[in-house]
Amino acid sequence: MPSQPRHWVVIPAAGVGARMKADRPKQYLPLHGKTVIEHTLACFTHHPAIAGIVVAVSDGDPHWGQVHLPAELSVTVARGGVERCHSVLNALQALSALADVNDWVLVHDAARPCLTRHDIDALITTLDDDDIGGILAVPVRDTMKRADAQQRIERTEERANLWHALTPQMFRLGLLRQSLERALADGFVVTDEASAIEHAGQRPKLVEGSGSNIKVTRPEDLALAEFFLRNSKHP
Repeated sequence: MPSQPRHWVVIPAAGVGARMKADRPKQYLPLHGKTVIEHTLACFTHHPAIAGIVVAVSDGDPHWGQVHLPAELSVTVARGGVERCHSVLNALQALSALADVNDWVLVHDAARPCLTRHDIDALITTLDDDDIGGILAVPVRDTMKRADAQQRIERTEERANLWHALTPQMFRLGLLRQSLERALADGFVVTDEASAIEHAGQRPKLVEGSGSNIKVTRPEDLALAEFFLRNSKHP
């Protein structure tokens, strides 16, 4: 076993991105001279702490073969699943052949291309001695409303101590894999990696990140991502 845990990246990239209403999944849309996922991969390419990347893609994906992969870092391809959690679990299973159970895994959305080096550093530095792990997040700043079935306001939620979950989400390989397997076996709805860890009875740590770490979900997000990338000091 390595004397110090290594850090690996898992990127689930099997989604179709229906809300973009585009002719291809959102991770393959053009953005600032590259595709979205190429920018996402570049976030980790030159980071000295990252040992490698595993990307989960759908079988027969016609776009993945056109992605320019970083030469500086090894990229392993795993089979995508029906839902994000299945893709992540498949990627963790592939990673288990390369990594130790105590190595750290940073799971990051394929459509979050504006992640900064500062946020990666903050996540790793804050969590490296943590027993559980945690996630990048930003505190909720807007007034939060809960709706009823007719989309009428049912009540206003107290926003104190509420956070928007971001990625990467960083946990030990063994703990995350076991937690996902257990959650799926229990029929629990896994919305992100932290929810699986929570289902296992653990309390992940929140690490405040940048609001520029947006997820490209709707057409207008591309313009905002373009702005952030254009004004970033990092590739």
